[in-house]
Amino acid sequence: MQMPVMRMDTTTTRITITGTVMIMATITMITTAMITTTIMVMPHMTTVTIITMTSIATTPIIIMATSMLMTTNEPISAGGLDEGEAAALYRLMTWLSPAFPVGGFSYSSGIEWAVEAGDIVDIATLADWLDAMLGDGSGFCDATFLVHAYRAAEAGDQAVLNDIAELAAAFVPSRERQLETSSQGRAFIDITRAAWNADGLDAMVAACRTPMVYPVAVGVVAAQHGVPLAPTLHAFLHALVSNWISAASRLIPLGQTDSQRVLVRLEAAVTATADRALNATLDDLGSATFRADLASLRHETQYTRLFRS
Repeated sequence: MQMPVMRMDTTTTRITITGTVMIMATITMITTAMITTTIMVMPHMTTVTIITMTSIATTPIIIMATSMLMTTNEPISAGGLDEGEAAALYRLMTWLSPAFPVGGFSYSSGIEWAVEAGDIVDIATLADWLDAMLGDGSGFCDATFLVHAYRAAEAGDQAVLNDIAELAAAFVPSRERQLETSSQGRAFIDITRAAWNADGLDAMVAACRTPMVYPVAVGVVAAQHGVPLAPTLHAFLHALVSNWISAASRLIPLGQTDSQRVLVRLEAAVTATADRALNATLDDLGSATFRADLASLRHETQYTRLFRS
């Protein structure tokens, strides 16, 4: 009886790849075989050698090599963002971060008085208060001013921008809120001109006879940098709501998780307010948050205060 003849085959496969990768070889056998696979990978090389020694009679094998990305020092893409989109996102995340030094942490927009008066006592009452401020009060008004300031700056219309800046400054209901928005607007302009200046920004600032309040300043800077309006508006409203919640968390107080729950509840309101502001005219401006306006007025004489507004 004749025994089957066993054949030793050595197969060398070369695969050309881009970058530094790790090759994982997956071998599927159709029948029983003895297989030895050696994978040779040299750092920073673009060719990987796979050597497979097979001891089998006449049975074919299938070798599949799958590349797996490894960390390297080579430049990588921004996850599908083009250069302009990546730059815009980087600027928005910087300008509207709590770390950007405009002093937003020192203002509560009247929330401090509302907490002392018992209007805000927990996450439910805080969410209701902020929802009203966002959709029917200063949130919507600031968003609308940002939109119109952006469009005026984008068009290079200095006269219209000056009118918007004057109206926005006159629209603030109390002295402390005026201090809050004008101080932040001035700080935002000064810092961006010093570190993030853009062509035409100085001329736009000089065209305004009235100092820019915060939303107008953000709109003008974003327009001069070519950052798209819609994401600028959403980022601005998110930063506004986050600052309100941060103030409330120190006053009620709230834990970090409860603060995030409030932010989640306001997500739809932020989107709705942004959509309204993008389609609003200056004639649509108006506020119906009388209690919040009263809070900003009474905060000035509040006995114990942590915040400037």
